[in-house]
Amino acid sequence: MKYSVAPHIFEKNPNVCFGIIIGKGLKNSETTNRDSAQLEASECHIRDIIKPETLKTHLEIAVYREALQNVGINANKFINSVEAMSKRIVKGGSLPRINALVDLCNAVALKHVVSLGAHDLRDIHDDLSVRVSVEGDCFLPFGEKEYEVVPPGEVVFTSGNVVQTRQWLWRQSQLGMIDLESSDIVFQLVGFKGDHYAAFLAAMDEVEELAKTRFGAETSRFIVDSDHSGIDF
Repeated sequence: MKYSVAPHIFEKNPNVCFGIIIGKGLKNSETTNRDSAQLEASECHIRDIIKPETLKTHLEIAVYREALQNVGINANKFINSVEAMSKRIVKGGSLPRINALVDLCNAVALKHVVSLGAHDLRDIHDDLSVRVSVEGDCFLPFGEKEYEVVPPGEVVFTSGNVVQTRQWLWRQSQLGMIDLESSDIVFQLVGFKGDHYAAFLAAMDEVEELAKTRFGAETSRFIVDSDHSGIDF
């Protein structure tokens, strides 16, 4: 299987990079008290470093907003995942506990303020790509049974013509959602070279270590950037 990023994405965001970790044979579980405590610690970290009135301008959040705007996405309307989680937390809320893998991925994303998504490979049957949508692309919203048409011209993360995430970093599909039966996973992290790069690499290291030690997976990892725009795995 291939994973690639279209040249258009790098033309608009030359410093963007994608961390891909493949976890095979992973054994997910219900969230333990220890898992929940790790997520709670990351939630507390977000409350310490970000205030509600400075959320959009906080450096680690602003870099994602700028990247979305650079490819024509309204960052206020289509809020990227790490900003959406942070917004809920700084306004006094907490994230729901779903299962160990999802909760620990959220903990890593918040700890490093890095965009991180996990997708179950059992629902992915075609090559993966970050690209501009074309005629024929479709999307299955969370909790729905009918696909919706994705209009051409939208930046998406997709498997063939089946979109996994709309508006690049916004809304994830029902397909690929992580549950207790998930065992083969592709983790996708999005970061930026420069001041953000150390956090991006630290998040990659932590996800890979969790996959290995907490969930017993065999892993492989890759970085996709403007110099290496595709991989085979």
